[in-house]
Amino acid sequence: MKKKIISLLTILLFIQCSTVPITGRKRINFYSDSQVLPASFSQYKGFLEENKLSTDQEKVQTIKEIGARISKSVDKFMRLNGMTTEADSYEWEFNLVEDKTVNAWCLPGGKVVFYTGILPICKNDDGIAAVMGHEIAHAFAKHGQERMTTGSLQQLGGIAVAVATNKKSEETQQIWNLAYGITSTGGVLAFSRTHETEADKLGLVFMLMAGYNGEEASELWVRMSERSGGKQVPEILSTHPSNERRIKTLREYLPEARKLAEKYNAQQVN
Repeated sequence: MKKKIISLLTILLFIQCSTVPITGRKRINFYSDSQVLPASFSQYKGFLEENKLSTDQEKVQTIKEIGARISKSVDKFMRLNGMTTEADSYEWEFNLVEDKTVNAWCLPGGKVVFYTGILPICKNDDGIAAVMGHEIAHAFAKHGQERMTTGSLQQLGGIAVAVATNKKSEETQQIWNLAYGITSTGGVLAFSRTHETEADKLGLVFMLMAGYNGEEASELWVRMSERSGGKQVPEILSTHPSNERRIKTLREYLPEARKLAEKYNAQQVN
């Protein structure tokens, strides 16, 4: 039984392995768009019905215009790089919700929400573009589907541990289950931080492709750090990299992101 589970996991990992465009990171995804997107779109619709949309038409229009500008650049990139089917699957939508929470998010398929609470941190259109690019990048890289896959693998791993120790003493089983719980949770957190760093880098490329000032991406996190007053959950226990690490990563990646943006924009012209 144990060998069968290991063989099944190996086969699944091999079959479902693909590469994230631009970054080249290998990813595992068991879930197709046809499985995920209908639920994603339904969830988004339900969220909008249950939450108050902003009535500040100027801010709403800004969010929609910046979202459309960046998503169009991403759409052109996909169509010019053999990703037409994927490009067709996105239903980009951008909304501003009246909420003091400093947050924004994107569901699979391109459904984006900004909270009004994040706008003062964004400060300007380039700051909004930095957040928008990051959120669009999550959808582009299919991070949501990958997180679902990670959850499934974590469950399968738990089953494998249970099967492997089913003839051991109860105390031994508890030790192994505890060890697996700690290590797998740590792995999931590290995996989430990888997604956030990838979205930061992809988002930087995307905002530059759309003509926004890439230097503002790191400055956004400077302002976020100032707002937190240096109080953060230790990175190893967090789903996100520290503000300081994000600032450093974005500043170091900016020259490469500019080259990539110029390359892809030239591709679109030709």
